[in-house]
Amino acid sequence: MTLLQFFLDIGLGLLLGALGGLFGIGGGLLAIPALGLLFGLDQQLAQGTALVMVVPNVLLALRRYHQRNRIDWRHALLLGFSSFCLAWVGAGIAVGLDAEAMRRGFVAFLLALAAWNLTQVYLRAGAGSPVLNRPWPWLGMLGSGSGLVGGLFGVGGAVVATPVLTLAFGVSQVVAQGLALALAAPSTAVALATYGIHGQVDWATGIPLAIGGLLSIGWGVKLAHALPQPLLRGLFSLFLLLCAALLGVKA
Repeated sequence: MTLLQFFLDIGLGLLLGALGGLFGIGGGLLAIPALGLLFGLDQQLAQGTALVMVVPNVLLALRRYHQRNRIDWRHALLLGFSSFCLAWVGAGIAVGLDAEAMRRGFVAFLLALAAWNLTQVYLRAGAGSPVLNRPWPWLGMLGSGSGLVGGLFGVGGAVVATPVLTLAFGVSQVVAQGLALALAAPSTAVALATYGIHGQVDWATGIPLAIGGLLSIGWGVKLAHALPQPLLRGLFSLFLLLCAALLGVKA
Protein backbone atom coordinates (compact mmCIF):
# COMPACT_ATOMS: atom_id res chain seq x y z
CA MET A 1 0.00 0.00 0.00
CA THR A 2 1.29 3.47 -0.95
CA LEU A 3 1.18 6.45 1.40
CA LEU A 4 -1.39 8.10 -0.90
CA GLN A 5 -3.64 5.04 -0.73
CA PHE A 6 -3.30 5.01 3.06
CA PHE A 7 -4.57 8.60 3.35
CA LEU A 8 -7.33 8.00 0.79
CA ASP A 9 -8.51 5.09 2.94
CA ILE A 10 -8.49 7.35 6.00
CA GLY A 11 -10.62 9.85 4.02
CA LEU A 12 -13.11 7.12 3.18
CA GLY A 13 -13.12 6.12 6.83
CA LEU A 14 -13.96 9.73 7.80
CA LEU A 15 -17.07 9.63 5.62
CA LEU A 16 -18.13 6.18 6.80
CA GLY A 17 -17.51 7.05 10.46
CA ALA A 18 -19.66 10.18 10.27
CA LEU A 19 -22.51 8.21 8.70
CA GLY A 20 -22.05 5.43 11.24
CA GLY A 21 -22.36 7.91 14.09
CA LEU A 22 -25.41 9.54 12.51
CA PHE A 23 -27.28 6.25 12.11
CA GLY A 24 -25.80 4.29 15.03
CA ILE A 25 -24.38 1.45 12.95
CA GLY A 26 -20.61 1.96 13.06
CA GLY A 27 -20.30 2.65 9.32
CA GLY A 28 -20.10 -0.98 8.22
CA LEU A 29 -23.34 -1.00 6.26
CA LEU A 30 -22.00 1.41 3.64
CA ALA A 31 -18.41 0.15 3.93
CA ILE A 32 -19.36 -3.32 2.65
CA PRO A 33 -20.64 -2.24 -0.81
CA ALA A 34 -17.94 0.45 -0.97
CA LEU A 35 -15.20 -2.14 -0.44
CA GLY A 36 -16.74 -4.33 -3.10
CA LEU A 37 -17.02 -1.54 -5.67
CA LEU A 38 -13.82 0.43 -4.97
CA PHE A 39 -11.47 -2.39 -3.96
CA GLY A 40 -12.97 -5.37 -5.79
CA LEU A 41 -13.35 -7.46 -2.63
CA ASP A 42 -15.82 -10.34 -2.66
CA GLN A 43 -18.73 -10.30 -0.22
CA GLN A 44 -17.11 -12.23 2.64
CA LEU A 45 -13.80 -10.35 2.42
CA ALA A 46 -15.64 -7.01 2.26
CA GLN A 47 -17.69 -7.91 5.33
CA GLY A 48 -14.65 -9.04 7.29
CA THR A 49 -12.61 -5.96 6.33
CA ALA A 50 -15.48 -3.60 7.21
CA LEU A 51 -15.56 -5.11 10.69
CA VAL A 52 -12.02 -3.84 11.34
CA MET A 53 -13.49 -0.35 11.18
CA VAL A 54 -16.83 -1.20 12.75
CA VAL A 55 -15.56 -2.66 16.04
CA PRO A 56 -13.73 0.44 17.38
CA ASN A 57 -16.32 2.78 15.82
CA VAL A 58 -19.18 1.02 17.59
CA LEU A 59 -17.43 1.28 20.96
CA LEU A 60 -16.73 5.00 20.55
CA ALA A 61 -20.23 5.75 19.21
CA LEU A 62 -21.75 3.85 22.15
CA ARG A 63 -19.83 6.08 24.56
CA ARG A 64 -20.99 9.22 22.73
CA TYR A 65 -24.65 8.13 22.72
CA HIS A 66 -24.44 7.24 26.41
CA GLN A 67 -23.10 10.71 27.20
CA ARG A 68 -26.13 12.32 25.52
CA ASN A 69 -28.85 9.79 26.42
CA ARG A 70 -28.04 7.64 29.44
CA ILE A 71 -28.28 3.97 28.44
CA ASP A 72 -29.71 1.54 30.99
CA TRP A 73 -26.83 -0.94 31.35
CA ARG A 74 -29.26 -3.67 32.39
CA HIS A 75 -30.76 -3.38 28.91
CA ALA A 76 -27.36 -3.02 27.26
CA LEU A 77 -25.91 -6.13 28.92
CA LEU A 78 -28.92 -8.28 28.04
CA LEU A 79 -28.81 -7.16 24.41
CA GLY A 80 -25.05 -7.58 24.22
CA PHE A 81 -24.94 -11.04 25.80
CA SER A 82 -27.78 -12.51 23.75
CA SER A 83 -26.33 -11.00 20.58
CA PHE A 84 -22.87 -12.35 21.40
CA CYS A 85 -24.13 -15.92 21.70
CA LEU A 86 -25.81 -15.98 18.28
CA ALA A 87 -23.20 -13.93 16.41
CA TRP A 88 -20.82 -16.91 16.48
CA VAL A 89 -23.42 -18.98 14.68
CA GLY A 90 -24.16 -16.36 12.01
CA ALA A 91 -20.50 -15.60 11.28
CA GLY A 92 -19.65 -19.31 11.16
CA ILE A 93 -22.37 -19.84 8.55
CA ALA A 94 -21.34 -16.78 6.52
CA VAL A 95 -17.71 -17.76 5.92
CA GLY A 96 -18.82 -21.02 4.28
CA LEU A 97 -21.45 -19.58 1.92
CA ASP A 98 -21.13 -18.68 -1.76
CA ALA A 99 -20.05 -15.03 -2.10
CA GLU A 100 -22.55 -14.22 -4.87
CA ALA A 101 -25.43 -15.75 -2.94
CA MET A 102 -24.36 -13.72 0.09
CA ARG A 103 -24.40 -10.52 -1.97
CA ARG A 104 -27.90 -11.17 -3.31
CA GLY A 105 -29.15 -12.06 0.14
CA PHE A 106 -27.65 -8.90 1.60
CA VAL A 107 -29.34 -6.71 -1.03
CA ALA A 108 -32.72 -8.32 -0.29
CA PHE A 109 -32.10 -7.87 3.44
CA LEU A 110 -31.38 -4.15 3.03
CA LEU A 111 -34.43 -3.57 0.81
CA ALA A 112 -36.69 -5.28 3.36
CA LEU A 113 -35.28 -3.15 6.18
CA ALA A 114 -35.66 0.05 4.16
CA ALA A 115 -39.30 -0.76 3.39
CA TRP A 116 -39.96 -1.46 7.07
CA ASN A 117 -38.35 1.79 8.16
CA LEU A 118 -40.22 3.87 5.58
CA THR A 119 -43.45 2.32 6.84
CA GLN A 120 -42.53 3.43 10.36
CA VAL A 121 -42.22 7.04 9.23
CA TYR A 122 -45.97 6.98 8.50
CA LEU A 123 -47.05 4.65 11.31
CA ARG A 124 -45.33 6.60 14.07
CA ALA A 125 -46.12 10.29 14.06
CA GLY A 126 -44.51 10.99 17.43
CA ALA A 127 -40.88 11.21 18.38
CA GLY A 128 -40.95 8.12 20.58
CA SER A 129 -40.26 7.63 24.26
CA PRO A 130 -36.98 7.51 26.21
CA VAL A 131 -38.18 4.32 27.96
CA LEU A 132 -39.31 0.88 26.76
CA ASN A 133 -43.02 0.18 26.51
CA ARG A 134 -42.45 -3.58 26.89
CA PRO A 135 -40.84 -5.59 29.74
CA TRP A 136 -37.06 -5.44 29.37
CA PRO A 137 -36.52 -9.26 29.27
CA TRP A 138 -38.00 -9.18 25.75
CA LEU A 139 -34.74 -7.58 24.72
CA GLY A 140 -33.10 -11.01 24.97
CA MET A 141 -35.11 -12.26 21.98
CA LEU A 142 -34.26 -9.13 20.02
CA GLY A 143 -30.56 -9.52 20.85
CA SER A 144 -30.51 -13.16 19.74
CA GLY A 145 -32.15 -12.52 16.38
CA SER A 146 -30.10 -9.41 15.69
CA GLY A 147 -26.86 -11.14 16.65
CA LEU A 148 -27.57 -14.00 14.26
CA VAL A 149 -28.29 -11.65 11.35
CA GLY A 150 -25.37 -9.38 12.28
CA GLY A 151 -22.92 -12.26 12.28
CA LEU A 152 -24.29 -13.54 8.99
CA PHE A 153 -24.05 -10.23 7.13
CA GLY A 154 -21.20 -8.59 9.06
CA VAL A 155 -23.22 -5.52 10.12
CA GLY A 156 -23.28 -6.11 13.87
CA GLY A 157 -27.04 -6.45 14.25
CA ALA A 158 -27.60 -2.75 15.03
CA VAL A 159 -29.30 -2.19 11.68
CA VAL A 160 -31.87 -4.84 12.63
CA ALA A 161 -32.33 -3.77 16.23
CA THR A 162 -32.91 -0.06 15.59
CA PRO A 163 -36.22 -0.35 13.67
CA VAL A 164 -37.49 -3.07 16.03
CA LEU A 165 -36.76 -0.90 19.06
CA THR A 166 -38.62 2.08 17.62
CA LEU A 167 -41.64 0.14 16.37
CA ALA A 168 -42.05 -2.70 18.88
CA PHE A 169 -40.55 -1.08 22.00
CA GLY A 170 -41.71 2.50 21.33
CA VAL A 171 -38.43 4.32 21.99
CA SER A 172 -37.15 7.33 20.06
CA GLN A 173 -34.74 6.92 17.15
CA VAL A 174 -31.69 8.16 19.07
CA VAL A 175 -32.44 5.95 22.10
CA ALA A 176 -32.92 2.97 19.76
CA GLN A 177 -29.61 3.71 18.04
CA GLY A 178 -27.78 3.87 21.36
CA LEU A 179 -29.23 0.55 22.54
CA ALA A 180 -28.50 -0.99 19.14
CA LEU A 181 -24.85 -0.02 19.51
CA ALA A 182 -24.75 -1.78 22.89
CA LEU A 183 -26.09 -4.87 21.16
CA ALA A 184 -23.59 -4.56 18.31
CA ALA A 185 -20.43 -4.14 20.40
CA PRO A 186 -19.82 -7.80 21.41
CA SER A 187 -21.29 -9.35 18.27
CA THR A 188 -19.07 -7.29 15.95
CA ALA A 189 -15.99 -8.38 17.91
CA VAL A 190 -17.06 -12.01 17.63
CA ALA A 191 -17.74 -11.66 13.92
CA LEU A 192 -14.35 -9.99 13.30
CA ALA A 193 -12.54 -12.79 15.13
CA THR A 194 -14.39 -15.42 13.10
CA TYR A 195 -13.73 -13.73 9.76
CA GLY A 196 -10.08 -13.20 10.74
CA ILE A 197 -9.56 -16.86 11.66
CA HIS A 198 -10.89 -17.86 8.24
CA GLY A 199 -8.64 -15.38 6.41
CA GLN A 200 -11.51 -13.15 5.30
CA VAL A 201 -10.03 -9.81 6.47
CA ASP A 202 -7.85 -7.32 4.54
CA TRP A 203 -6.13 -5.67 7.52
CA ALA A 204 -4.09 -3.22 5.42
CA THR A 205 -7.31 -1.69 4.12
CA GLY A 206 -9.36 -2.00 7.28
CA ILE A 207 -6.95 -0.27 9.70
CA PRO A 208 -6.81 3.14 7.93
CA LEU A 209 -10.60 2.99 7.53
CA ALA A 210 -10.85 2.49 11.29
CA ILE A 211 -8.56 5.47 11.96
CA GLY A 212 -10.72 7.73 9.79
CA GLY A 213 -13.90 6.44 11.37
CA LEU A 214 -12.70 7.10 14.91
CA LEU A 215 -11.87 10.69 13.98
CA SER A 216 -15.33 11.47 12.58
CA ILE A 217 -17.90 9.31 14.33
CA GLY A 218 -18.52 11.94 17.02
CA TRP A 219 -19.67 14.40 14.33
CA GLY A 220 -22.38 11.99 13.25
CA VAL A 221 -23.57 11.37 16.82
CA LYS A 222 -23.85 15.13 17.40
CA LEU A 223 -25.90 15.56 14.22
CA ALA A 224 -28.17 12.63 15.11
CA HIS A 225 -29.21 14.40 18.33
CA ALA A 226 -29.78 17.70 16.52
CA LEU A 227 -32.13 16.37 13.80
CA PRO A 228 -35.91 15.90 14.27
CA GLN A 229 -36.62 12.21 14.97
CA PRO A 230 -38.98 11.59 12.00
CA LEU A 231 -36.39 13.13 9.67
CA LEU A 232 -33.63 10.97 11.14
CA ARG A 233 -35.77 7.85 10.68
CA GLY A 234 -36.50 8.79 7.08
CA LEU A 235 -32.83 9.46 6.34
CA PHE A 236 -31.97 6.07 7.84
CA SER A 237 -34.40 4.42 5.40
CA LEU A 238 -32.90 6.26 2.43
CA PHE A 239 -29.43 5.27 3.62
CA LEU A 240 -30.46 1.61 3.54
CA LEU A 241 -31.77 2.01 -0.01
CA LEU A 242 -28.50 3.65 -1.08
CA CYS A 243 -26.46 0.78 0.34
CA ALA A 244 -28.68 -1.77 -1.44
CA ALA A 245 -28.36 0.13 -4.73
CA LEU A 246 -24.55 0.33 -4.47
CA LEU A 247 -24.30 -3.37 -3.75
CA GLY A 248 -26.71 -4.14 -6.58
CA VAL A 249 -24.41 -2.39 -9.08
CA LYS A 250 -22.22 -5.49 -8.98
CA ALA A 251 -25.10 -7.67 -10.21
